[in-house]
Amino acid sequence: MTRTSRLFKALLATAVTLALVGGTGGAASAAPADRSGRWLERQLDHGLVHNDVYDFDDYGLTADTGMALAEIGGHRAAVGQVRRALAQHVDSWTTGVDFGSSDIYAGSVAKALVLAEVTGADPRDFGGVDLVERLDGRISTEPAVRGRVQDKTSGTDYANTLGQAYAAAGLSLAGSGRAGSAVRYLITQQCDAGFFRLYFSDPGAADQDCDAAARADRRPDTDATAVAVINLLSIEHPSASVKRSVRAALAWLVRTQGRNGSFGGGPTTSAANSNSTGLAAWALARGGRCGAAKDAAGWVAKLQKKSGAVAYDRAAFKAGIDADSLDQWRRATAQAGPGLRLRGC
Repeated sequence: MTRTSRLFKALLATAVTLALVGGTGGAASAAPADRSGRWLERQLDHGLVHNDVYDFDDYGLTADTGMALAEIGGHRAAVGQVRRALAQHVDSWTTGVDFGSSDIYAGSVAKALVLAEVTGADPRDFGGVDLVERLDGRISTEPAVRGRVQDKTSGTDYANTLGQAYAAAGLSLAGSGRAGSAVRYLITQQCDAGFFRLYFSDPGAADQDCDAAARADRRPDTDATAVAVINLLSIEHPSASVKRSVRAALAWLVRTQGRNGSFGGGPTTSAANSNSTGLAAWALARGGRCGAAKDAAGWVAKLQKKSGAVAYDRAAFKAGIDADSLDQWRRATAQAGPGLRLRGC
């Protein structure tokens, strides 16, 4: 079995197992995930998600949609369209070429690498780009921040824990010599309480650990924690430190879950929402915490329209979908839909 096929099974799962999404609210079949997949597929235009309000192709959301469809299963043709479309636009997605700059966006490169790997593309020749080499170049070798993903930019470096998680998984699968340091730096973003923070410390800080940061700089983030868990679980032959990290993160998710099964996100998205709850359901299921996973998926299912689209929250569900809110519905469904599959439970 190839490395790529193993990650496809480990990270984005298969669609052969029917998942129960009822939790304490009652049982259901995999139909909610299937409906989300069909709705997401209808959002594609020649393999891309186009934002009509601002008239641009959203490559990041396209990648999320493609990976969601791969996780849900049954959408091979659409996943192939996404893969080919993003390969065609890989430089526009991961660099500042369209703006006349030499910037390289580390988080986008990391997500592109994982997408290429899980959809069966060659990550060393994705639209003519060696994504492993490009991402290796964005992994710091400086002693204080060794393994940290960093943008190449003359402006603000927006790299964060989400990109670090994708880098850890993608480089590990690719057999990169910098995978180990990327994994280790990811784990330093986990506080002793078990959660992962979203934003790194200043690169000049002597101690890069989560617990060493000021309280305002180490606030819990459900999305970062869930994405870290999903990616760490994809690593073959994980070290003892990776296993401990995953156990601690899963325990934190279980402790902080709402009594109704929901999760809030981070400091600016603390209210219960489907994006965060769906990601948590995915991570909990992959980690074998099935009771909590089913409760989370059950909460998400209550925000799903008959079309398959998932609302961000109850207010969005009541308001419905229009041109201005479509982007939010797409993001919510792409992040929450895979959580309805509940692979591992």
